[in-house]
Amino acid sequence: MQKIQQYIFGAALALSAGAAMAQTNGTMLQYFDWDSSGDGQHWNRVKNNAAAWANRGVTAFWLPPAYKGSGGVNDVGYAVYDLFDLGEFNQKGAVRTRWGTKAEYIAAIDAAHANGIQVYADIVLNHKMGAETTEWTTGVRVDQNNRNVEYGGDVSLQVWTSFNFPGRLQADGTLKYNNFRWTWYHFDGTDYAQNLGADGCTNCRIYKFRGTGKGWDPEVSTEYGNYDYLMGADVDFQHPDVRQHLKDWGVWYTNTAKLDGFRIDAAKHIMASYYPEWLSYVRSATSKPNAYAVAEYWDNDINRLNNYVNTVNPGSATTMSAFDVPLHAKFQAAGNAYGSFDMGSLLTNTLVSWQPTRAATFVDNHDTLDGRGLSSKVQDWFKPMAYATILLRSGGYPTVFLGDYEGVPGKVANHSWVLDQLMKARKFHAYGVQNDYFDHADVVGFTREGNAQHWYGLAVLMNDNQTTTGYKWMYVGAAHANQCFTDITNAVASQVCANASGWANFQAPPAKVTVWVRAGKYGLNTN
Repeated sequence: MQKIQQYIFGAALALSAGAAMAQTNGTMLQYFDWDSSGDGQHWNRVKNNAAAWANRGVTAFWLPPAYKGSGGVNDVGYAVYDLFDLGEFNQKGAVRTRWGTKAEYIAAIDAAHANGIQVYADIVLNHKMGAETTEWTTGVRVDQNNRNVEYGGDVSLQVWTSFNFPGRLQADGTLKYNNFRWTWYHFDGTDYAQNLGADGCTNCRIYKFRGTGKGWDPEVSTEYGNYDYLMGADVDFQHPDVRQHLKDWGVWYTNTAKLDGFRIDAAKHIMASYYPEWLSYVRSATSKPNAYAVAEYWDNDINRLNNYVNTVNPGSATTMSAFDVPLHAKFQAAGNAYGSFDMGSLLTNTLVSWQPTRAATFVDNHDTLDGRGLSSKVQDWFKPMAYATILLRSGGYPTVFLGDYEGVPGKVANHSWVLDQLMKARKFHAYGVQNDYFDHADVVGFTREGNAQHWYGLAVLMNDNQTTTGYKWMYVGAAHANQCFTDITNAVASQVCANASGWANFQAPPAKVTVWVRAGKYGLNTN
């Protein structure tokens, strides 16, 4: 049988997972979904539940965008209006955001820190929405399917690009925290002109602004010719005032909210060179050199994702990690195949297989459920296998999605019981030498031998065959010779015992994953 040994990357992750991975395995929780309640109590729930999540093994919260969106209390936060309004000013119809007030946000972060949990903010800098007034400028229509193709010559545009933030206006005429006011020349384009309405131009409802230094930003995805434009008023990352203003905001935000890291939204639409520059500035100015950063560069092609990760991480140092979209695509394909997927190829051409210390692994997120912008949901029957893969293996920094834990009515089942078992196994068992057995189309697995601090070990067997129980001999290590193992998923009731050489024949029922830990006194440890 194939035996491949790999060693845990844990404390070597430096900027990729930082202190969250230093003592115990790090686990990130995406603590929101599009459908999370907009009752304004989210930050209070984060505060009140921090201790419980820490006990489960969560070491970091990825919180939703905390600043005021154009939709006010109904806005999840991605339609960014005012980056400096964390639920403090009466703007867009209310003081609070969808999630709560600034004071409640800070209290939630304090509670997380008190329970040993880091906090990563969702950084959405690509665009702005909800301007107070329009301005006149000149632009040109471009083809939505190839943004480098222009139509019809220059036109006068009345565009919503004047952001003055009246809620932050002070008696002396300046804006609280930062006096920067956005105008049309801080943007590259938009998709709506007040004066043109439905102008009948097929496939050219994006307007690129004209002017000195104007044009789509370089160093972005080449989808649609140039994928700088995504939505709203597209921020011009070549404008020097914009570049500095966003750095200043990053320092203010990090210090104000006592942040430990950042989830970077829409990275494929932003100049690749900007975020390393932004991160270097913010880390230095806030004395947080190890602040974590992970980019959402949505591309399931490993070559393009690798190219981006290599571009933003010159040399051996890790400036930014990236979410492993190719692995998510593998999970989706396996779930949709209902047993006909080649499980032996599950990890092939994924970011975690190429760059394990720079991969943030996940199963689903707020954008991937049915009907969402990146609809690519992993089938519920396969999710326990997917989560066992990201939570119990040595490479990558795994993310648990709140929607998978609690369930989303009509979209995803509640997986809290099995996730509790897997997170506990990650916290106490998933350490040390890893032995891989991805050598079969249906039945694959791996073992972890443990280390000096967490020596209990475990074995994982996954079987996507829908009708037949799978078996596989796997090596659990000499330290576990003649020891018996129990399946914590309760899919198999009987124990499996290793022989004198440290090998055991594990099993998994049809369409199930089994996770085996030492039975008896030195088995599943909860202290």
